[in-house]
Amino acid sequence: MGKRSLLIASVSTGLMSGIFFGTDAGAAQDEETNVQNLPAIEVVAPEPAPRRRVVRRAPARVAGSAKPKTRLYVYPTAPGAGSSIEVDKIPASINAVDANQIRRTRSPDIAVALQQYVPGLSINEVTGNPFQPDVQFRGFVASPLAGTPQGLAVYQNGVRINEAFSDTVNWDLIPTAAIRSALVVTNNPAFGLNALGGAIDLQMKNGFNYQGAEIDVMGGSFGRIQGSAQWGKQVDKNWAVYGALEGIHDNGFRNFSSSDVRRFYGDVGYRFEGNEFHLNMGLANNSLAGPSTVPAELLQQYWGATYTQPQTTSNKVGYLNLTGKVEATPTWTFEGTAHVRGFRQNTADGNPTDAQPCADPTLLCFGNDTIPAFGLNGAQLVNPFAPGAILGEIDRTSTRSTTFGVSGQATNGDQLFGRENRFVIGASYDVSSTRFNGTAELGTIGTNYVVTGSGVFLGPSGEPTSVGPVSLRTANQYQGLYALDTFNVTDRFAVTAGGRFNAARVTLMDQLGTALNGDHTYDRFNPVVGGTYKITSEVTAYAGYSEVNRVPTPLELGCADPTRPCVIGQFLIADPPLQQVVSKTFEAGLRGTKELNIGSLGWKIGAYRATNYDDILATPIPGLTGFGFFQNVGRTRRQGIEAEVSLKSNALQFQASYAFLDARFLDALQLGSDSPFADADRNIQVLPGNQIPRLPRHLVKASVEYAVTDVWKVGGDALFVSSQYFVGDESNQFPKLPSYAVFNLHTSYQITKNLQIYGRVNNLFDNRYSTLGTFFDRTALPNFANGGAEFTDPRSLSPARPRAFYAGMRMTF
Repeated sequence: MGKRSLLIASVSTGLMSGIFFGTDAGAAQDEETNVQNLPAIEVVAPEPAPRRRVVRRAPARVAGSAKPKTRLYVYPTAPGAGSSIEVDKIPASINAVDANQIRRTRSPDIAVALQQYVPGLSINEVTGNPFQPDVQFRGFVASPLAGTPQGLAVYQNGVRINEAFSDTVNWDLIPTAAIRSALVVTNNPAFGLNALGGAIDLQMKNGFNYQGAEIDVMGGSFGRIQGSAQWGKQVDKNWAVYGALEGIHDNGFRNFSSSDVRRFYGDVGYRFEGNEFHLNMGLANNSLAGPSTVPAELLQQYWGATYTQPQTTSNKVGYLNLTGKVEATPTWTFEGTAHVRGFRQNTADGNPTDAQPCADPTLLCFGNDTIPAFGLNGAQLVNPFAPGAILGEIDRTSTRSTTFGVSGQATNGDQLFGRENRFVIGASYDVSSTRFNGTAELGTIGTNYVVTGSGVFLGPSGEPTSVGPVSLRTANQYQGLYALDTFNVTDRFAVTAGGRFNAARVTLMDQLGTALNGDHTYDRFNPVVGGTYKITSEVTAYAGYSEVNRVPTPLELGCADPTRPCVIGQFLIADPPLQQVVSKTFEAGLRGTKELNIGSLGWKIGAYRATNYDDILATPIPGLTGFGFFQNVGRTRRQGIEAEVSLKSNALQFQASYAFLDARFLDALQLGSDSPFADADRNIQVLPGNQIPRLPRHLVKASVEYAVTDVWKVGGDALFVSSQYFVGDESNQFPKLPSYAVFNLHTSYQITKNLQIYGRVNNLFDNRYSTLGTFFDRTALPNFANGGAEFTDPRSLSPARPRAFYAGMRMTF
């Protein structure tokens, strides 16, 4: 479906890059979560009186956990950093998922746990692969799909892992078993570029906070076999080591959808007298199939149908991070990071083509039967195909990138005017170099929609020239300087103010000519201000305002002219510059905790409004399959309400949330579309107030786990996602993609202290639904499932996985 290549170049902006809840560095994991939406290993709400805890044997030595006395929010950058501040003094919404909640989903993809436990966050499989989901939060997206407007920054141990070429996020590269906590935070420019809707911060395990060993194996439906092993040890009071290894094979429920994931993560730590240093590394080598969306008429014949193959991605990554924290004085702490990352990606993407026989059938043309199609040697291509053959092309890309970065931060806890004060200042510098190449091989398409290559490659073709080999080097330089201060005006009232200055330079260097050359610079200061007020000891109100910017990516800068469209994600052309996107957010809410006889009650409710200025949108060119361009579309707005309640005790874990999202265009614009409501020129008119597609307005979630006995637990979770407009229906004229609800069940049984068996049923009622819908060119290829007739249904859908059964075993040592 269309040109669907995942283009990646790694870059990170280590500045202010990991926000997490902190406790004593030696705290170990716990099987129970004692605080509303906050990881027990990280934070525990202040308790009016100690509660008696029922002793329950956990499966490993990682079971015990010392209780911190305060809920802490830690400014980055080093893991275990001490620049902490109470959560109730943060003027923004914060959501956390701990390692136990991640384990409960039994998913090797962290996005599944985020969807289950974070209000307002949902995922869809736009690529058709469960390891490469779109993650949507408050109407902003972190996606592996090039061409998707990105709006979330993602960090791992303080290093930004959005890819430089297109800001994409490759979720398959993240070692899930090694994640200690995952936080979704909002309303803070400290996370740097692209945090328009917020940031997702992943803090990894190390030998100080995880001790013991664990082997977990699971298998089930659709050929799923997965296993993980992890081991952590504190060698003495100063040294600690940790390592985790994961392997997953999944056949998928659709044709041509097999994937293999292999990941490793390791950490060596050293600490003394409050100082701490870590050297951690990661490796991944993944082979992924992404069958993408499929015409609705094919799905009606077979739920596992695909459309145009191959659709494969090979991702490889290796990274090395050094972090350090030094407590120079009782009130001054210095932290720093240095990191290097190498990334390799190769894609193969089978598609329809605009190449066709000329009026002289011995030659090939492009777009119509008069415009010549050229080969790599610059000569018009001779037609090697049999009469009546259905032509296609295999678009291949390779991306090679290397990223270096350093950051430093200082935190001061001296009192100011006799009141408690926390001041943080820091800076960072990151640079990445990327080499991108793209080619297009012509071929024929069979009745199974598989493109078979011919060995004939397209040179510069089209009018204007839009297709041809690409060889491009890009360099991204990101610099940041930030400062934040939280001052206690009274014992109940705290104010936070600060900001960050971003400077970015994106350079494009054409390796085949000069058309793609470009040098673009952007800079901006983003402020943040807010306050919290403790109404009672158990209820806190907060409000804040912030601004964040995103600079155009090399992909967007190389494809921004409507008169010279390019194959998005494949071939770039010289285009005018784009404006940077600026998002301005207001947020306010209430949150609280209360100790009850039946457990810890937590709740929160909040509202937000985020307005984007000069937002960037990928706009397709109807009639030219996969062609499009990026443009600034003026203002867009995302506003909503989020509410959550949880009850947690030794026997019961319950959580429920509701999120409402209203996402709209604020300015009129004209867009090309394959919508059946497009005009004669295949355009739609977007009016102020039209809703932004692909974003459901209502999300309802609930999860529960109950300990029937000391060794047997049962639980379930439910998700309701309301209807949403199709991608391409920005004018809101086509009927919405239907809402859906999905229910899952799980259970576990502790056979011995060190052996647990478990099972899970996903999509219990085998609901057949789609998580995303778009339109496609019905005339590009015939409907082979209907005798070769033309498609009549304009919808192309991303089908969800049918009911699946899984069982596994977890051993600890």
